[in-house]
Amino acid sequence: MTVAIEIRNLFKSFPCCKALDDVSLTLHGGEMVALIGASGSGKSTLLRHISGFIAADDGEIAVLGQQIQQGGRIAKDIRRQRAEIGFVFQQFNLVGRLPVITNVLTGLLYRTRLWRSLLMRFSVAERQQALEALVAVGIEQTAWQRAATLSGGQQQRAALARCLVQGAKVILADEPIASLDPESARNVMELLATMNRERGCTVVVSLHQVEYAIKYCTRTIALHRGRLVYDGPSAALTPQLLGELYGSDAKGLFGTMPNSPMLRMPSPPTPAMSLAA
Repeated sequence: MTVAIEIRNLFKSFPCCKALDDVSLTLHGGEMVALIGASGSGKSTLLRHISGFIAADDGEIAVLGQQIQQGGRIAKDIRRQRAEIGFVFQQFNLVGRLPVITNVLTGLLYRTRLWRSLLMRFSVAERQQALEALVAVGIEQTAWQRAATLSGGQQQRAALARCLVQGAKVILADEPIASLDPESARNVMELLATMNRERGCTVVVSLHQVEYAIKYCTRTIALHRGRLVYDGPSAALTPQLLGELYGSDAKGLFGTMPNSPMLRMPSPPTPAMSLAA
């Protein structure tokens, strides 16, 4: 089994707190992993380190066998490494005044020459690829709308289409459903699960909702105040275990707990969506 993400002894401190405290992890190719924890636990910070957006104080990260950073320094060829890593932001990170299709095409920028990136020059074949990605996520009718006119759920689907165009082998999703209504949240999680299943992408998705972790991810990693406190089967995340990990914070952090039906009866993702190859 190939190693997709390798993290060794990662440390990061800010003036206010220790954000990551000796975190070590190994994620294998094709896994879909939930990353849970309270606000301030280090979830977003960890994902941004994996993508090479920010440098750690110490430690080492490799993605798909290529070094992202080591000893507080980001790799010099990080732009090339990021071509393999798709990042889905909580607030979508789309340019509102540009058409949806142009936002999707920005997934190619890591793979194009600098002058084409600056001029946003895309070929007919690339535009067709973007349209096919929009079809795959079910919003092809929005291709020429300004991104700002889309609903939150549609914008997050456009962000996932951007990952498809990019050809990302690793997808890091930073609380992608936090600002969505329940139906849109379910649709986005279904799409991530489909990308994992049909494309073989390694997916790491940070979540507040434990029930979604149980339903869609076989493995869960839990952080608490920058430290890794759990790494194991999502199905084992009982209210009792979460109470032990988070104490009095557990009930407030995970919404519907401890009475969520999903928590008691985990079910596999429904194969409702299919991404065309």
